[in-house]
Amino acid sequence: MESRRRRNLQTTVRWLLYVLLALLCAAAQTTPGFLAIGEAKPVFLLPLCLAVAVREGEYPGACFGAGVGLLWDFTSGRVAGLLALSLLVLCFASAVLIRLYLRISRLNFALVVSLCAVLVLSEDFLFYDLMRGYSGLAARYLTVTLPTAVFTGVVSPLILLAVDAIRSRTTPEQGL
Repeated sequence: MESRRRRNLQTTVRWLLYVLLALLCAAAQTTPGFLAIGEAKPVFLLPLCLAVAVREGEYPGACFGAGVGLLWDFTSGRVAGLLALSLLVLCFASAVLIRLYLRISRLNFALVVSLCAVLVLSEDFLFYDLMRGYSGLAARYLTVTLPTAVFTGVVSPLILLAVDAIRSRTTPEQGL
């Protein structure tokens, strides 16, 4: 009985730490000028969701992605639900892709995060810039959206390391 309580406590602590890390990433992501190179600055919530999905599994990762997507919608002032739905689908698909076809490594994770960042940021560009008919959109896409996706991929291994550290310290040992 004590072993079950301990496992449940460790699992609860692990998910609470993931939520705290999500809040920290949201704060870092919305801090003006933090790690900005020109107009491009990394997105921290996307790699966090993908790292949790890869390490915890498809379904818990997709649920976490939807929740963090709502947080991202709220902190960025966007329509509630668009990023949540996008992260739900991307977390599920990325976890399945990495589990079935790719070996989990920092380079593979960074490439998957960069591809997902291009998809999410292009969707954001489509709905909030292109459809509104602003001028200079090609230059904005090439100087802000794509560098942001690359910058996100570059910082993503650090977030994967943080998720791995949380998971290794809070995962119950498999005994006899």
